[in-house]
Amino acid sequence: MKARSSDAVPTGTWRLEVKLDGYRTIAVLRGGEIELWSRNHKSLTPDYPEIVAGLRSVRCRSAVIDGEIVALDAEGRSRFQLLQGRSLSAVRPVIVFYVFDLLQLNGRSLLALPIETRQEALQTLVGSTKGVVRVSPVFDMAPAKLLAAVRAHGLEGIIAKRPGSPYEPDRRSGAWLKCKVHGEQEFVIGGFTPPKRSRPNFGAILVGIFDGARLLYAGKVGSGYDHARLKSLHEEFLRRRAAECPFADLPRERKPRFGAGMTAREMREVTWLKPDLVCQVRFTEWTDDGLLRHPVFLGLRNDKRAKEVVREAPPLRPAGRARASYFKLRSR
Repeated sequence: MKARSSDAVPTGTWRLEVKLDGYRTIAVLRGGEIELWSRNHKSLTPDYPEIVAGLRSVRCRSAVIDGEIVALDAEGRSRFQLLQGRSLSAVRPVIVFYVFDLLQLNGRSLLALPIETRQEALQTLVGSTKGVVRVSPVFDMAPAKLLAAVRAHGLEGIIAKRPGSPYEPDRRSGAWLKCKVHGEQEFVIGGFTPPKRSRPNFGAILVGIFDGARLLYAGKVGSGYDHARLKSLHEEFLRRRAAECPFADLPRERKPRFGAGMTAREMREVTWLKPDLVCQVRFTEWTDDGLLRHPVFLGLRNDKRAKEVVREAPPLRPAGRARASYFKLRSR
């Protein structure tokens, strides 16, 4: 089940969770075997042995559990860059599987049951599990208050889930909403520029979003890379070289006031790529020209299909100074 982007803080009564910054994962437990699957049906089982080991303590004949694999920083916050960089660093970050829904238990489907019933069953099933498998807390408060606390502690946003709602696989019905406190979403990589000065491999990547069948240019991303990431990305790019520009709205006739435009002259230096590689980018805002301001590369998204990448709702701006403490909030 997918959350719909919201451009306003929801009002009324919702079941609230902190939005996590990792890989959405379905865990399948069956007859002692454990499998981890991404949204696009890629096996994650070999990549996270610590999670597989943690799920072995869950006592049941079979279960299907929905959650998110994250890497935590020193403050306990999920950070996608840490998750992406685990294979490039000698020090592996703390990996946790936060679980938030139970879809099947001992051969019985729970999809049609209210979310409260599913989450109570999930808490009973894994509540005693410590360490790498943790139940995502549900907060009982006004959505605006939790969003303010999340913003104050540098977290990504909140997820609001409608009480009594069933689980709707592969749907974005609006029963689940996501509200973000900063600009961050997936983009499709369509090309790269040559390196400049002392930087090796490449200078910046060209990214875009789909509007129907058309890939629309959103700008260049030239920061967020270390030397190891530049090398590994360049190797991925060379396997995807293409003869033609994949962006339907390039070239642009003039330089924009903000954001990185792309004129016909600038396009001559670009190496084009097949538009099937997805990345995560953080940015301050969208410009009126449909370009990103101050974008920063966070990592590749091997769990997302390129055709699913569209423009999401903008981050929600603070209404005032927030003093709420996320760590002192009471969950249900």
